[in-house]
Amino acid sequence: MIKSVFAATAALSVSAGAAFAGPYVNVEANSGWTGSDYNSTTTDLHVGYDGGLGETASSPDSGESDTVPSGKAGLGLSLTEALGAYGEVSFVGSGDEDLDRGYGAKLGVKYNF
Repeated sequence: MIKSVFAATAALSVSAGAAFAGPYVNVEANSGWTGSDYNSTTTDLHVGYDGGLGETASSPDSGESDTVPSGKAGLGLSLTEALGAYGEVSFVGSGDEDLDRGYGAKLGVKYNF
């Protein structure tokens, strides 16, 4: 079943819906790898509301931090005015040459009401 979801979503091309403030439903498949070993795939269902955070949004200072190499790339496609498909690939380093780098892939569709 998951393979057919990936295939269908990939066939739609990968995308996010148009910029839109309002309620939405989002179905997303997230896969992960460590080095060349496949870990797992989870399918998420999100219901929410898109909108601006405003000037009062902030992140607290958490103290210690570590810097590791990471990156992501993605594509989005508006299928209709309210429906979009998207995909993303990502990696994050461990900061330790002896540990494998982690990889991820994400495919999803989002419907804005």
